[in-house]
Amino acid sequence: MTVAESLESWAGRAADVAGDAQRAVDLALMIGDATPSPASGETPALFELFRALGRADLTAARVVEAHLDARAILAEAGHEPQAGGWGVFAAEGPGVRLDAEEVEGGFRLSGTKPWCSMAQLLDRALVTAHTAGGHRRLFEVDLRAAGVTVRSGEWVALGLQGVPSGSVDFDDVVASPVGADDWYLDRPGFAWGGIGVAACWLGGAEGLARRLLTGAHSANREPDQIALMHLGAVDAGLFAARTALEDAGRRIDDGRAEGSEGRMLAARVRIVVATVVEDVLRRVAHSLGPAPLALEVEHARRVADLELYVRQHHAERDEASLGRRILAEESAK
Repeated sequence: MTVAESLESWAGRAADVAGDAQRAVDLALMIGDATPSPASGETPALFELFRALGRADLTAARVVEAHLDARAILAEAGHEPQAGGWGVFAAEGPGVRLDAEEVEGGFRLSGTKPWCSMAQLLDRALVTAHTAGGHRRLFEVDLRAAGVTVRSGEWVALGLQGVPSGSVDFDDVVASPVGADDWYLDRPGFAWGGIGVAACWLGGAEGLARRLLTGAHSANREPDQIALMHLGAVDAGLFAARTALEDAGRRIDDGRAEGSEGRMLAARVRIVVATVVEDVLRRVAHSLGPAPLALEVEHARRVADLELYVRQHHAERDEASLGRRILAEESAK
């Protein structure tokens, strides 16, 4: 099966997910080893897969991307992933903290981890926790183990309703380290994973653009200049974002995206894609008006999903962070 045929097959299955969390997990398990890893020589194809999933259903894209990211992290660390659905829980939040204590025979986790997407449906996860000396380290945990409590009722979002990202409490839970202290954030794959998330965002925007084009074709009257303006601007924006994403994939494969270069690349690509996604959301809303949002389930869900999903990008804060990197590099010359 060619890459194009594989993408079409997975995208078709993703469309059947229709926002259902368990179907998304099942799809992630089906895809499993059938996809390339970052820096394998086929990174552009991996990003194209994420785009295809995002075009079809953002719940599917969100769950599959996290599952594949966990597997890629384990491979980067030289670990063989165990069977089951995987997640990556690395966010921090105010007022909560997860600590790892080294005891005889291994590590134990205690505390609370926020933003744990799909924890109630997954089998295992990679979780960051604080270690001695002010470091953070990545650990593999069994989400069905004694001492793991997934909180319910926290997720009230209208977007990504099938992907609740609430808190998980850990009470003296056995955990296996993956990499050394600070390895998770310092490794090249951290930046590459961030670009993969952006590919999912872009796919969601492409799905909205498809609806915009359908609206222009099916109008009772010839599209006016305003409708044509939005259509042209959306097409150009998506072209620019796709070009940035494809270039990033090639850079990852040929070794030009490691260390500071990789972090700079990820920051730039995510800003480019997020900016285009937000512009597409605005232009589609302006062009189509309220009817699709009120009367079309798939369109309304995609808009709500994408508006929430793209907020993983920290907007002006990420732009300021990129500016700080640029200034530091110039000062070091």
